[in-house]
Amino acid sequence: MSTQQIHKLSWRISLLVAVALILPACSGDRHDDLVTFVEKVKARPKGKIKPLPEVKPFETFVYDDTDRRDPFTPFVEDVHIEQDKQVVDSGLRPDMNRKREALEAFSLDSLKYVGTLEKKGTTWALIAAPDNTVYRAQVGNHIGRNYGEILEISETQIKIKEIIPNGATGGWIDRMSSISIRE
Repeated sequence: MSTQQIHKLSWRISLLVAVALILPACSGDRHDDLVTFVEKVKARPKGKIKPLPEVKPFETFVYDDTDRRDPFTPFVEDVHIEQDKQVVDSGLRPDMNRKREALEAFSLDSLKYVGTLEKKGTTWALIAAPDNTVYRAQVGNHIGRNYGEILEISETQIKIKEIIPNGATGGWIDRMSSISIRE
């Protein structure tokens, strides 16, 4: 054997001896505190879960209509009363041929009266609509979905006359409405 081979062999042997001495040192239990904690937790008394509440059976109800009124029929019979009424046509009708104005696209409750302008004796109402536009209107302009016409503009409110269906007879009636200023 050459010196070089002897040197390599001695180096390998010394490495094996060092590993053999270090391994027993690593085999010692370095996690004694962790093992102790786990044992303490396992030794604790176990908790109890409350039992589920008892489920009561559902009681069915059978509707016996022999001595009760039918819930799907009107409480008062209006059919006979309406047949006895005479249809009176007042002649009031909205002008269906008139060109619709911009504020007639909105219901009155969605409009906000925000102020007035006055120029050369004419008062204009400033009305904010849901489309985030402020419109100006004057007496005689139409507003709302019920053929409303502006009758009066004051600093606190706009008075409006609407034409609405009267219901059962197929005619039309006037209804007064207003929009108050919001501060």
